[in-house]
Amino acid sequence: MSEAAPRPIDRHLFAGFLRQHRGAAVAVAGWSLLEAVPALASGLLVAAALDRGFLAGRPAEGFFWIGLLGAAMVFRALMTRTLTPWLGRLVEPLRDELVTAVAAGAVHRAAAGARDAAGAGVARLTVQVETVRALVSALLRSARQLGVSLLMAFVGLAALSAPVAAVTLPPVLLTLLLCAPRLRVLARRQRRQLRAEERLTAAAGETFDGIRDVVASGARDRVADDLSARITDHRDAVRAVARAASANTLLVSLGSHLPLLVLLLAAPRLLDRGALSVGELLGATSYLISGVAPALRSLVAVLGSWGVQLATVLRQLSRSTPQGPHGAAESQGRAASPHTPRSPDLSLVNVGYAYGPGAAPVIDRLSLDIPAGSHLTVVGPSGAGKSTLTTLLAGLAAPDNGRLTLGGVPVTEVDRAWLHRAVTLIPQEAYVFTGTVRDNLRYLRPGARDADLLASATAVGARALVDRLGGLDAPVGLDGPPLSSGERQLVALARAHVSPASVVLLDEACCHLDPAAEERAERAFAARGTTLVVVAHRISSALRAPRVLVLDGERTAIGTHAQLLDESPLYADLVGHWVAAGTP
Repeated sequence: MSEAAPRPIDRHLFAGFLRQHRGAAVAVAGWSLLEAVPALASGLLVAAALDRGFLAGRPAEGFFWIGLLGAAMVFRALMTRTLTPWLGRLVEPLRDELVTAVAAGAVHRAAAGARDAAGAGVARLTVQVETVRALVSALLRSARQLGVSLLMAFVGLAALSAPVAAVTLPPVLLTLLLCAPRLRVLARRQRRQLRAEERLTAAAGETFDGIRDVVASGARDRVADDLSARITDHRDAVRAVARAASANTLLVSLGSHLPLLVLLLAAPRLLDRGALSVGELLGATSYLISGVAPALRSLVAVLGSWGVQLATVLRQLSRSTPQGPHGAAESQGRAASPHTPRSPDLSLVNVGYAYGPGAAPVIDRLSLDIPAGSHLTVVGPSGAGKSTLTTLLAGLAAPDNGRLTLGGVPVTEVDRAWLHRAVTLIPQEAYVFTGTVRDNLRYLRPGARDADLLASATAVGARALVDRLGGLDAPVGLDGPPLSSGERQLVALARAHVSPASVVLLDEACCHLDPAAEERAERAFAARGTTLVVVAHRISSALRAPRVLVLDGERTAIGTHAQLLDESPLYADLVGHWVAAGTP
């Protein structure tokens, strides 16, 4: 499938950001022009000091013009001081918007079933976003000042002597034209470096997280070789960037001296013809030595390092945001016209799923029907794929093979908005958001009335908690009192109960509740006609369900509690373990 045309995060985010912060941007532009007054006036003042003062036998007037130049320098320092806070008003909000865009992209990708390499998202949200903030800050301080100073120096040079400007401007333009292709080469190498950095971060994260398994399985040499190869790739990418930057620096260094060389070659003829005075020659030389040459060298160097790096990082970040060419919808091959299922019936036919290429399938050739309104409990040993199954059923991941449908529609083709309304997954670690109790309970149903919220809280056994906290207006999360794990689960259960979801997946979502509270919550969902899939934490969950799925690779089985006790040795072992442990 061809990639959709990207909407680069740099162009669209910056355009919208500048519109939103137009006042700060205009202030920065205005103060920048005032800050560049010395760059505009320096050569003119030097020429006036010589021609009208010292060479004309009027040293006092010469010192007057030199004094004005000193005053211009003081004025520049004051303008820089005034400008600095305005730069901060642009940089820090930009970082906040980038964090929001990248985090939203990660959520959208996860919700659509896209899989990122381990550690890649962390690298984007921390290293790359902070890199953008630092680079934008540096560019606003340096490139902005250098660019305005270079422009003002040429304006002043043209005002001082049009012939000098005519012979010195072409070498500057030639240097910029020659540098442009080099910047594109540098950008490509920067992108390679960033990709190598993400791969290295992902590999290192996986290695350190699973170091005990690596040692236990005797895979130290293999893992070390793989990590070493990624380190080498990253090193080579960094060296390639350095070589390209060095070549660009040499080109700019040579090009920045050309205007002065051209002026010195042309000076005798211009002086002889009277087209240039001695003061104007020295003023023009001042423009070129103290203005044009250093500004040109620094500007191209800054753009070739910070500018290219910024463009590269922003391009990389754009691929992780919802509008990027590798957004979640495209990455999973979603249909251009999503479908709305006729019912919440779930069906799995020979479904398989593995965490990464070459990994052993966590779920292998699983076939299962879950009719609308049915109640299924899932049991199995640790690592059997119970949580993975709920992730697949929620549409948060797509099967590697086989067919998973919702109401007869493949889950990858289901309208995402409909799916997120119809299916709710509550994981073991329940989330409570900062806000009020009301905000938390109606998160999945914003238009819910207070009576509905309280009814759901009562149904799942959370009403006493709501009353103890102070009612629906009570603050929770960072603004409220600390909640226990069980209390957070009650909030999450009430939130799911009040939602419009017709399929509820409880992935050990009651593990911190006592058996009676767990039973009350499960029965509340079953009573509302919801399709209920429960990953069991206690044997009592299996006893309440009409059907039980024993998930464990080839030993997978499904049936009633009584049937599985006779037909599934694994289920009998699990029940015996629960009973022996005294679990109700």
